[in-house]
Amino acid sequence: MIEPNSELVIDYELVRNNIQVIKTNLPTNCKILGVIKSNAYGHDLEKATQALDDAIDGYGVVRLGEALKIRENSLKPILAMQGVYSSDAYDSLKQNNIWSVVHSISQLPLAKQYQDDLLFWIKVNTGMNRLGIAIDELDQFQSLLKDSNVLMTHLACADHPADDLNNTQFKNFDYAWDRVENDMQRSVLNSAGVFNFPDQAYDWVRPGIAMYGGIAFPGLKTAMTFRSQIISIQSLDQNERIGYGGRVKTSKPSKIAIVYCGYADGFPQTAIDGTSVIVNSHKSKIIGRVSMDLISIDVTEIPDCKIGDWCELWSPDLSILENAKKNNLISYELMTKMSQRVKRQYLNI
Repeated sequence: MIEPNSELVIDYELVRNNIQVIKTNLPTNCKILGVIKSNAYGHDLEKATQALDDAIDGYGVVRLGEALKIRENSLKPILAMQGVYSSDAYDSLKQNNIWSVVHSISQLPLAKQYQDDLLFWIKVNTGMNRLGIAIDELDQFQSLLKDSNVLMTHLACADHPADDLNNTQFKNFDYAWDRVENDMQRSVLNSAGVFNFPDQAYDWVRPGIAMYGGIAFPGLKTAMTFRSQIISIQSLDQNERIGYGGRVKTSKPSKIAIVYCGYADGFPQTAIDGTSVIVNSHKSKIIGRVSMDLISIDVTEIPDCKIGDWCELWSPDLSILENAKKNNLISYELMTKMSQRVKRQYLNI
């Protein structure tokens, strides 16, 4: 151990394998718009573009800057999923052949000026009530409802297939589709929708978190390993307190390993006792409060544990979902909040 550091090891072969799992749930003619917003969910936007260009049919992002960065490395379709809001931005879309979502009637005047130059995805609000055109406003978008464009919506509860809102949204989308006179393409499904409602796949699906192994489905694996090294081991007697606030006491003589990682690296400060980690292929537990730079774990039952050993906070062998659920968090947040001080490694680009 020369100089310990927390590390994020991202394996793009696992991302591509996850995409293959997604494809097995889709009709052969359905295309995949891979969502790589928020720095590819923490997996690095530029590296993701290099690694996935042959695995997907297009890219979805939120910011125009992200779309322009992708265009430097890929000729695939790119969708600015929350649209743009100025003539300068529309000019940039036109110059770089980037598609755009229109989700509000307030965007219509500018969009009409570029309707012959750009491909648009028209987003209807079917019940999520976040972004989207009201169905009774669709008539005002007739010039954009043409064969080259896409009619889309977004599901609020796709990860809970029994929720009644799913059926409500499907019915509302069908009603909107019936009002479109042209043969537009359609896009409804996000990551969870791909697995829970494959009969609604239509022409395009928009998986994001599933590509990175951040939802529970057989065959998907967490594609990033977040790890750091042990820098100290404490031998404690029974009833000794651990960490800030001393919120935990040892229940027996114990060995406590101190891991060189904390909330400044992106691991949640709110992580509770019992959150899982892996050391030397053995599962262990966090014990005591996570501090800025250090985490305490119980290694009493782990043989031959020593300073310099790696501790995995999540990995292909310890799904990010396990610790997200344990702490009432979501995998999206854990993936995207990694600090810049965390060392990055990229495999199989």
